[in-house]
Amino acid sequence: NEINVFSFPSPIQRLFTLETRKNELGLVEVSPVMTSERQILAFPGHKQGSVQLLDLAATEAGMSSAPVTINAHQGELACLALNHQGTMVATASDKGTLIRVWDTTRRILLVELRRGSDPATLYCINFSRNSEFLCCCSDKGTIHIFALKDTHLNRRSSLSKTGLLGSYGASQWALATYTVPPECACICAFGSHNSVIAICLNGTLHKYVFNTDGNCNRESFDAYLDGCDDEDGKKLRSPSVT
Repeated sequence: NEINVFSFPSPIQRLFTLETRKNELGLVEVSPVMTSERQILAFPGHKQGSVQLLDLAATEAGMSSAPVTINAHQGELACLALNHQGTMVATASDKGTLIRVWDTTRRILLVELRRGSDPATLYCINFSRNSEFLCCCSDKGTIHIFALKDTHLNRRSSLSKTGLLGSYGASQWALATYTVPPECACICAFGSHNSVIAICLNGTLHKYVFNTDGNCNRESFDAYLDGCDDEDGKKLRSPSVT
């Protein structure tokens, strides 16, 4: 129920401690020092579904400024991610159907993205380095890729203009998707040249390249643990190193 903040690498010392609500998933994100416009710490707030943001540049050893709060979801937070610049934070609840992206300075909702209509357990959310795209993965076995800069690239329902389905009909769906083994925990992140890499708990690595038309093509597949199954169900062995 608390987060301890340390300076690193030199000198290594505890700066301060922050109290949080029950945080069994250990959710906490820090924006990278070298690329951040703001050095932000993001973590669950005291209220269910809320996220707190703390500007680490405004802190000193033994004390910190008061965090600001965003009421992001009605349910418990299940996933958090900060972009490389520290200007946006993405949140998802334990329902796993929606991802919301917030401005860390103004604390306003920038865009709401729909992963799907069925509840799911989200494993990971990541921004591309330039913050133009966002990817996520869940226990449904699908990697979703969304556009953030040019949101018109995201898919929408054909009924969105009728208003018949309310906010659901107006949802922004993934620009591109690809599949990995379902119900197998994995993490995903952006590589170079519009590629997204997923590493799964079963020891497989999947790299796909996408374009703004929504096409997604496999560039490579590998197994990094002995005894993994390939996509045809055949056993693979990791290459030996000499």
